[in-house]
Amino acid sequence: MKKLLLLSLFFFLISSVYCQTLFTYGKHSVNANEFLRAYNKNKTATTDNDHALRDYLNLYINFKLKVQAAKDQHLDTLPALEADLQNFRSQIEENYLKDDKKVKQLDDEAFLRSQKDIHVLHFFIAANDQMTPADTAKYYKAINEVDQQLKLNKNNEKAILANLNKNGISIQENDLGFITVFTLPYEFENIVYGLKPGQSSNPYRTKKGWHIFKNLEERHAVGRTKIAQILFAVPAGFIAPRAQTKKLADSVYNLLKNGADFGTLAKEFSDDRMTYMNGGFLPEFGVAKYDPVFEKMAFSLGKDNEISKPFETEFGYHIIKRISASPVPSDESDETYMFNLKQQVLKDSRIETAKQNFIKEILPETGYKKYKINESDLWKVTDTSLLANRNITSGNLNEKTNLFSYNNDAKVKVSAWILYLRNNNKTQPGQMHESYKKLFPDFIAASAIENFRNRLQDFNPEFKNQIQEFKDGNMLFEIMQRKVWGKASADSVGLRKYYNQHTDKYWWNASADAIIFSCSNENIAKNSIEQLDKGKSWKDVMNENPSQVQADSGRYEVAQIPVNNKINFTPGLITQPVVNKNDGTAVFTIILKLYTDHQPRNFEDARGLVINDYQNFLEEKWIEQLKKLYPVKVNEKVFQTLLK
Repeated sequence: MKKLLLLSLFFFLISSVYCQTLFTYGKHSVNANEFLRAYNKNKTATTDNDHALRDYLNLYINFKLKVQAAKDQHLDTLPALEADLQNFRSQIEENYLKDDKKVKQLDDEAFLRSQKDIHVLHFFIAANDQMTPADTAKYYKAINEVDQQLKLNKNNEKAILANLNKNGISIQENDLGFITVFTLPYEFENIVYGLKPGQSSNPYRTKKGWHIFKNLEERHAVGRTKIAQILFAVPAGFIAPRAQTKKLADSVYNLLKNGADFGTLAKEFSDDRMTYMNGGFLPEFGVAKYDPVFEKMAFSLGKDNEISKPFETEFGYHIIKRISASPVPSDESDETYMFNLKQQVLKDSRIETAKQNFIKEILPETGYKKYKINESDLWKVTDTSLLANRNITSGNLNEKTNLFSYNNDAKVKVSAWILYLRNNNKTQPGQMHESYKKLFPDFIAASAIENFRNRLQDFNPEFKNQIQEFKDGNMLFEIMQRKVWGKASADSVGLRKYYNQHTDKYWWNASADAIIFSCSNENIAKNSIEQLDKGKSWKDVMNENPSQVQADSGRYEVAQIPVNNKINFTPGLITQPVVNKNDGTAVFTIILKLYTDHQPRNFEDARGLVINDYQNFLEEKWIEQLKKLYPVKVNEKVFQTLLK
């Protein structure tokens, strides 16, 4: 008990320290917690944490001074900045409108299921709500008999169906082949992944009928593959052409074994009109995309460029070649795979479970309070408003009546419910009141989410901080543009004066007059060099290939000139192409004239450097003014606690 009290006291003291004021500027203050949040978000690796904290404190003080100056000028009310803030809010708020824990559970579940493929057999009896009670009972008895027989005779499905179909009930059996996560609707996937090999599920009812699933076998997930194919098509129902087609497929296979090009033969022989012109290449695919026989052969190829023997499907004969394979990662360290999987989760029906959890959580948070109303009166008012476009009162209820409210005094009226129905168009003629009963909970959920969305900053500190950071950053940019960046660029007199006062700062390092060529690829660069070596002028080389060759002349410091290795520059030298690994572009340079180190830059050559230095000069002067306007006081005792 003493340990628990001491621990509680310790955390209370730590929390109290972080809530204490770290510094003030004018009548405004910043606590230690706000400063640490910003520091931890922006810090870089360092061995001297004390020095890094002190440096960042000075930067953060200057940041707050600038933002306060922007606030005092009401820059946050500029229409452009308000629009930017609203756009940013719209972009990020969806991230806060879901149950993160439940979404993480769904991500983990999907990843675990992605590790294996299941060969599924599906039994189905069509049924609907319009059937007579007698038929409903008969079909229910039939599906339960399928269930019992499957559990008794585990591997004799054909005989079971043959016997049961004699009763005049159509029981369908479908071999779905191997499936993986996201292949089936989530409700079916849950059933299948709950089965062991050889096990069948209990009957499951949907609007369309009764379902039973059987796990025939499992395997480690095969992932995705990319192949090319040559299809020798045989029309369905034709027997005689199959023998001739098989001979043709065998002869083409022999050509491939002897080194013939797959793409060339695909163009000549393949009957797949979608792929034959591109060498037979199919887009990358996973399980449950194509015919099970076709998939089995595709995933059986063990290495790239391996070619299958001709094999038969209902479409004819195929020869396939493996181009590449993408196995399923065994852990969650593959960022690209996990990102794509999470996107699938967010787009899949399973995300509805997370949404329902989220709604249950936010209803009490928003202070949702439902008023007592007569449901029958509400449906009558709704009918009249929707069908006759007329507002009536039924009992004590009309379109202005409050249905429910939230703790920010927001009240939702009957008129909002009617507008919701008009906009979603989900009511069913002839079943209006049944539709209302089903849709009213959805209306409550939509209203609660909207109320929560509008008050996100009240419920989620992280969202509030993110919005404030963007708002402050936007104001900072605007006032820096006005006070420093734009002012420095436009002040030609000030720039020239600053240059004249600091000419000793602006010198050339070893430099050269040069022409730098930018080419679309290495071959173009080499061809351009060849043309230059033959005496063609650099302008002619550029003008003859304007879309593939660009050139820029000027004076450059030697260190700025791109080369593959250190070389001795000489006038007339043409450097070898330097290729950009990211986009394949290439650059090379013609050296025209060399200059020794430490030669003075004139104003035009130094202009970019002068502008940068002049901006820093203006900013320093401005900060001095702001510190007089908003005197800064740092609480050293609180700061010292951050160093421990």
